[in-house]
Amino acid sequence: MIHSRRTRAEPEEDPIRTLRFGVNYTPRHGWFHSWHDFDPARARGDLDAIAALGFDHVRVFHLWPLLQPNRTLIRTAAVDRLAHLVDLAGEAGLDVMVDGVQGHLSSFDFYPEWTRGWHHRNVFTDPEAIEAQAALLRTLGRALAGRPHLLGLQLGNELNNLVEHNPVTADEVDHYLDTLLAAARDGLGTAGGLVTHSAYDAAWYGDDHPFTPEASARKGDLTTVHPWVFSADCARRYGPRSPQVRHLAEYGVELAKAYATDPARPVWVQETGAPEPHIPAADAPDFARATVRNAAECAGLWGVTWWCSHDVDRSLADFPELEYTLGLFDSTGRAKPIAEALAETVADLRARPRSPEPRDTALLLDCTPGTRSVSGPGGAYFEAWTRLRTEGSRPAVVLADRAQDAEHLAARGIEEVVRPA
Repeated sequence: MIHSRRTRAEPEEDPIRTLRFGVNYTPRHGWFHSWHDFDPARARGDLDAIAALGFDHVRVFHLWPLLQPNRTLIRTAAVDRLAHLVDLAGEAGLDVMVDGVQGHLSSFDFYPEWTRGWHHRNVFTDPEAIEAQAALLRTLGRALAGRPHLLGLQLGNELNNLVEHNPVTADEVDHYLDTLLAAARDGLGTAGGLVTHSAYDAAWYGDDHPFTPEASARKGDLTTVHPWVFSADCARRYGPRSPQVRHLAEYGVELAKAYATDPARPVWVQETGAPEPHIPAADAPDFARATVRNAAECAGLWGVTWWCSHDVDRSLADFPELEYTLGLFDSTGRAKPIAEALAETVADLRARPRSPEPRDTALLLDCTPGTRSVSGPGGAYFEAWTRLRTEGSRPAVVLADRAQDAEHLAARGIEEVVRPA
């Protein structure tokens, strides 16, 4: 039923959007262990292959223990290697987003020894541990500032994966993020660039998770979302070809926009991919096409960055099975069918850009931190939204406490708010 109706504000002219399309760079030789013996020629070969697909940027990762093996020691040689990689990407024609504190990568956690064992420090709450991470981000920012192909500096990859071993409250997370974002901005200085943070999906639909939707949608220069089809068993629950799966990234963007205080705040689909067996290899090309095209239907989308560039070589042990097949290139460097599908889709979207259709109907989301899961796969709200989408509507998401806010609704072009059926 209709919950409320508003008059839409006069739309501003919507120039042709320039969406960004990129890939998260995973080195073909040695995965991220390659930082132990960095080979510029191999890295340049990987980056050239990425650029040849038509992507315009990469997101890159160093390992925290190699950068900062002691709380008060940041290794100049390791920072220089990172800067070298950024320059190689620029030479290949790629802009670069740098993640600072890794942290968590592909199911492995990388902690410096000064945070572990007898020296254990909670990385989110210990004041000296926080200041050490801030010092690392300031150092990285100063080392990279001024490069014209640098997109910016992100605090780290999905830092909320570390909460299991580092208990933290939502208020403490806010302090942690605010401190590190300020340090990253200080490091980049007047040269500027994006300053961001990222979290995996529990931040959006994990009940009482200490990393909150509000933190993701309001801190930093834009909102990053990582809509993975294995989260809440989405692909297994609905099927790999289901609308719930193929519209998941689009839904993630709209959900993020609901929590933002700035209606114009951009949203970046920073990680999405086709993990086997959740998405069988035969379905991966169509999944990739649909995911990118559906996300492009969202106003305010900054871009899409695929996970990931290269498969993990099976000579490396103990990865979850899905990690071995997530790349656009296999471990020999051969482009897979999904790479070709994405290249064609990106080329088409660039050749024929169009403005998204208005989302003048919004579905009301009424949840608390303890019932946030209703908005995730399997939840009643998620299923109501995807049902509307399947029926041909393009619903926005609006929070219950803003459903009567005429200014907020008008700024987003929302004319009516409906309750989930």
